[in-house]
Amino acid sequence: MKFAKFGTTDLLVSRIGFGMWPIGGTIKSGDYGVTDLDQSILAVQQALDLGISLFDAAPAYGNGLAEEVLGKGLKGRRKDAIISTKCGIYYDFEKEVWIRDSHKEAIIESAEQSLKRLQTDYIDIFLIHWPDDGTPPESAMEGLLELQKSGKAKYVGVSNFSIAQIDTYEKYGILHAQQVGYNIFDRRIEEKMLQKCEKSGMGVMGYGSLCHGLLTGVWDETFAFDKDDWRSQGDVFGLQLFTEKNLPTNIRVTQKLKKFAQELGLTLPQLSLAWVMHNPSIAVGLTGMSTKAEVLENVPAADVFLSNSDMLKIEEIMKEAAGTTQLHAYDFNAPKKD
Repeated sequence: MKFAKFGTTDLLVSRIGFGMWPIGGTIKSGDYGVTDLDQSILAVQQALDLGISLFDAAPAYGNGLAEEVLGKGLKGRRKDAIISTKCGIYYDFEKEVWIRDSHKEAIIESAEQSLKRLQTDYIDIFLIHWPDDGTPPESAMEGLLELQKSGKAKYVGVSNFSIAQIDTYEKYGILHAQQVGYNIFDRRIEEKMLQKCEKSGMGVMGYGSLCHGLLTGVWDETFAFDKDDWRSQGDVFGLQLFTEKNLPTNIRVTQKLKKFAQELGLTLPQLSLAWVMHNPSIAVGLTGMSTKAEVLENVPAADVFLSNSDMLKIEEIMKEAAGTTQLHAYDFNAPKKD
């Protein structure tokens, strides 16, 4: 496993991070689907054995279930793990809507509940899950800073925040982390966000490294989502990747990427993770894993080197993608050799 310094913190994190979202299971709002929780606990333990240190959860993942699974998986090995979890959003089952609340009191209470589910007395990285326009930034930062002062959170940050929102929060305290979507199909953060995070000394966790299943390489053009799956709406955090019109096109693109991966002796998930880690501004590439087999497949990606010509080949294939943004000519200071 390869490791990276996380922003200006003293944390050394595994370049591949274990994303707990799929393990959360199905809730009424629509999620990834039901997983075998016993197998998921074994997957967490397998990840630790193979050097993955960063585990990312949230109360919103299965209404706390993902945190409970992580707590069980890390039992007796807490010191070997870096836990990232979140606050500020929960699902109201009666009204069937997501509620955002990042007030100081809500943040502190959320942390207390997460600590219980995780079976720990501290959280390494504590994030506000989504921006909350109804909460004054100073109130949210007061909550984060109080958790730091108490030792219940070592470092604090945000997830899915815009540059302007980060700027506003930074008026009231230091943010150590930003978590945001990043994968071969979604490169929007390359334009300005990564530069902002580097300037602020924030470590970056890129989630959705396998584009929420698209880059697993197992879908064919007849694939369809269950109606309760959040991906069935077609919109992937602002990109129309999974619409009825665009999904078949993007599956064909992944089939070409898969063929190229095979030419390199890789699986498509390994190629996709290696692509994310090729960017030195990304400290951690998060990917959902719910079985030992998925862990065993993903971990070797940490040792994959993609040459400039490999990166250009991927960009050439991606010109056929639909519903995505196209940014080209990024070599991320890759060594000038093939």
